[in-house]
Amino acid sequence: MSKTSEISGFYKLSPEDRMKKVKEFAGLNDDEVNLVQSMGGLKMDLANKMVENVIGVMPVPLGVAVNFLINGKDYLIPMAIEEPSVIAAASNAAKMARVKGGFLTSCSEPIMIGQIQVMDIKDPYGVKMDIISAKDEILKKANDQDPLLVSLEGGAKDLDVKVIDTIKGPMVITELFVDCRDAMGANAVNTMAEAVAPIVERITKGRVLLRIISNLATRRLARAKVVMDRDTIGGEEVVDGIIDAFAFAASDSYRCTTHNKGVMNGIIAVALATGNDTRALEAGAHAYVARTGYYSPLTVWEKNEEGDLVGTIELPIAVGLIGGATAVHPIAKISIKILGVKSALELAGVMASVGLAQNFAALRALTTEGIQRGHMRLHARNVAIMVGAKGELIDRVASKMVEERKVRMDRAKEILEEMAGSMPESH
Repeated sequence: MSKTSEISGFYKLSPEDRMKKVKEFAGLNDDEVNLVQSMGGLKMDLANKMVENVIGVMPVPLGVAVNFLINGKDYLIPMAIEEPSVIAAASNAAKMARVKGGFLTSCSEPIMIGQIQVMDIKDPYGVKMDIISAKDEILKKANDQDPLLVSLEGGAKDLDVKVIDTIKGPMVITELFVDCRDAMGANAVNTMAEAVAPIVERITKGRVLLRIISNLATRRLARAKVVMDRDTIGGEEVVDGIIDAFAFAASDSYRCTTHNKGVMNGIIAVALATGNDTRALEAGAHAYVARTGYYSPLTVWEKNEEGDLVGTIELPIAVGLIGGATAVHPIAKISIKILGVKSALELAGVMASVGLAQNFAALRALTTEGIQRGHMRLHARNVAIMVGAKGELIDRVASKMVEERKVRMDRAKEILEEMAGSMPESH
């Protein structure tokens, strides 16, 4: 019997029962289960080796998005995030997406760009041609730095040179295009850029300054598409409402910023769970949609001939399965196992799908019940806890605030005092 990520009522289960289902789906062993449930799983000695000046760790909740069908394969998707409603929204969107076959993805090769900056050049365009003429020598030197990557069919594949005008005059920028395979690639690319810098300096007779990777990974794109059945999502009015909301984002950068933040809610939660570089992903995504000089949505929403909603997303997603925190953090390794992804490209496709699902859920909520209803229902629990509610009182106080539409600290405290005072004393 094939396993499925479509799990009805998953949110109603206790954390222990949810973990049992994840354990069965992903084939986790008891040690892995215990590690996930040990409130962080990162011991102090390991944390002390990962970053500087360590004094402790700060766990964030790790949830699992269910119902995802991507390229015909079922996924349970670990998401590390402190914001309520994100995981529930993604799971609900994924369930609706299954009606028309789920998400379809495609990714370009995992090419990262390394930049070598040359200054003090009198004839920058002539120098540009000199560097291009030495391409073979430069690529060989780059690939000599990482024979293992080359043996896996990765490595420096090409280069380009551009001249840019700056406040300090023209600069010549050599760009290495490096296939990083299943690594994010920062270390490999930076090492290669450092190694070829003396060659570039010799050819140009200029002064090399920066030698570093770019996080605008325009050659490492992930794409996803979903068709949402019109009737499943609430009818023609909902389809049109979502397209109208997209049009708003496409025409106004203030709305677009929040639109894209919702996309990244999903992508970054998966990145954090798998130990990938969240800051690089954020920077790359926002720079990508602003590359034309106008800040645009990461997603596009349209209506097809059948009247169904069609959503697509395209953005750079530079992630890895080897190296960095992904290879060190014990929870990141377990998250990868739960996902069952076999390559960085597969992981990127999953993340793009989650971002698209998240955006759909947000737009649907905004155009129907409003974003606050579902979000506040979950946020109310946090407010109740903040004022000291414990046990069953957490849900009772939260429910009362939602009912009154007054999810505030002062009202939570009043409700808690009223309910606590009316509860019979235990003997």
